[in-house]
Amino acid sequence: MTAIPVTTRKDWASDQEVRWCPGCGDYSILAAVQMLMPELGVRRESTVFLSGIGCAARFPYYMNTYGLHSIHGRAPAIATGLATTRPDLDVWVVTGDGDALSIGGNHLIHALRRNVNMTILLFNNQIYGLTKGQYSPTSELSKITKSTPFGSLDTPFNPISLALGAEATFVARTHDMDRGHMQEIFRRAHDHKGAAFVEVYQNCNVYNDGAFEKITSRDARSSMLIPLVHGQPIRFGAEGERGVVQRPDGRLEIVDVAEVGEDALVVHDETRDDPGLAFALSRLAAGPYEPTPIGVFRAVERPEYGEEMSRQIVRAQERLGVGDLDALLRSGSTWTVE
Repeated sequence: MTAIPVTTRKDWASDQEVRWCPGCGDYSILAAVQMLMPELGVRRESTVFLSGIGCAARFPYYMNTYGLHSIHGRAPAIATGLATTRPDLDVWVVTGDGDALSIGGNHLIHALRRNVNMTILLFNNQIYGLTKGQYSPTSELSKITKSTPFGSLDTPFNPISLALGAEATFVARTHDMDRGHMQEIFRRAHDHKGAAFVEVYQNCNVYNDGAFEKITSRDARSSMLIPLVHGQPIRFGAEGERGVVQRPDGRLEIVDVAEVGEDALVVHDETRDDPGLAFALSRLAAGPYEPTPIGVFRAVERPEYGEEMSRQIVRAQERLGVGDLDALLRSGSTWTVE
């Protein structure tokens, strides 16, 4: 096999004019991905970006790779077909909170539970941006929008909790204000074998500006973002003065480290097979206005769907012999149409 050519960000950027609203968080996510791709050791012609419908779904246009702007909510289903039949490809899915969690909710959870080899980036801005500001499945309770003039009555999805509940083998969260963190999380998601799910807090400066400002602004990060580091006690703050403990009833609680001691803190284990602790971490913040965990919640190994399907086909052929499609079509009840 020929060596993978050295590339730069420019090689991964298409010739299409990027057309998002000025100031949209999508620009920083796009830049992070384009800058990361040369470091992954992959080929452009072996890379595919798939999307559904929404602002985030324009992503494939801007990557100089193969890509498909597909059907609303169905990108994980299309990606499943591609990933299982072409295991040689790197398959990425770019979606939004509306696209993935509303009409696409069923496709998302089954791609995750099957552990199909794909990397899913969910841009969460807690609003429908493309269709001009209706509430989305992640909008907070009482959210006033054009479609909920008296406030939303719907309890929002927590995307991390949803992914963990679907038994995703890699689950992480990052945000559009930290390119370095995004790239590290995207790198790990790409390198994971199986279904990798990454929630990206992304600002919509037109219809939901500042939704995550209380935790992602430069001044707030040290006191509001809780970094999850495998094998390390979970603590945060400018001096690491705050931490997370687990009470006897299993509930997680934020405490002052000086009061309980570092030995009392929860040690993060992203490889823990039981997703219970990761799920509890996903519920630690009621919303993006309280200290919020960020990083990799879960990274475990499980058989990948495409490989298992290929093995099953081989076993069936060994047992039954190579199938004869013509004989199959003519077996049993047949009809001749004159």
